[in-house]
Amino acid sequence: MIELHTHTTYSDGILTPKQLVERAANAGVKALAITDHDTLHGWSEAIAAAQVYNLEIVPGVELSTVHHGRSLHILGYYPRRELLAEPLAERLAGRKRRFRQMVENLAQMGYPLKIEQLDGNMALGRPHLASAMVKAGYVNSSQEAFASFLGEDGSAYVHYEKFSIQEGIGLIRDCGGVPVWAHPYLFRGGSVETVLPELVAAGLMGIEVYHPHHGNNKVNRLKELCQQYNLLMTGGTDYHGDDLEHPENERWQLNQFNLPLSLLEPLKQAVGK
Repeated sequence: MIELHTHTTYSDGILTPKQLVERAANAGVKALAITDHDTLHGWSEAIAAAQVYNLEIVPGVELSTVHHGRSLHILGYYPRRELLAEPLAERLAGRKRRFRQMVENLAQMGYPLKIEQLDGNMALGRPHLASAMVKAGYVNSSQEAFASFLGEDGSAYVHYEKFSIQEGIGLIRDCGGVPVWAHPYLFRGGSVETVLPELVAAGLMGIEVYHPHHGNNKVNRLKELCQQYNLLMTGGTDYHGDDLEHPENERWQLNQFNLPLSLLEPLKQAVGK
């Protein structure tokens, strides 16, 4: 079974790569993708840990692009690390600038935060701010922090620095990887049917069909679109770990879709094309 969308402590997951590998192996996963936001730093630790369990690691990343003024995520599988590391360093720097601006916004609104020193290789994001707000007693949960302050329409929200779908998809392909649209039905800047042709024109190669936010009707529609545009199908639980701050994750368990290994072979064959 495969799990093609997970996060570690190098972005907004709560498990280290080693812990994630152990949990995935215990859940019956045979091939696990590490797809942290805008960073590759979890790969090495995951690959080393996976040797103990005879688990295949699929090297990946989740890029944060901006389309129609909204955040749109592109998963990239099997990119060449030596080509992608330098461009991602600037993406991480941009994340830090955005993070600092949101901290300033919250402070100006009367919610100063003391942010602990975070690893320089960590992809800072809103979940870290939400957790800090909970610890400070400003909100009761991360959901409340997002609803009132950190969501895309929230009072403290700061947009990602300009990074278009063309740039994101092009970067993945230039690095030999396979770009896939992550959780299409979570995108708020247009309908899937309207946005997909734009992504395909930019070089998109696949769609994340299976995701916890996609019910059966949406899964079937995405399968139809994959066939229509000759796109690869992938899937994953977008796993961040069992987190009391995010109770919805309690029902997002690794390997819950029981996706067959056969989905992985077309992905491998598309590398470098």
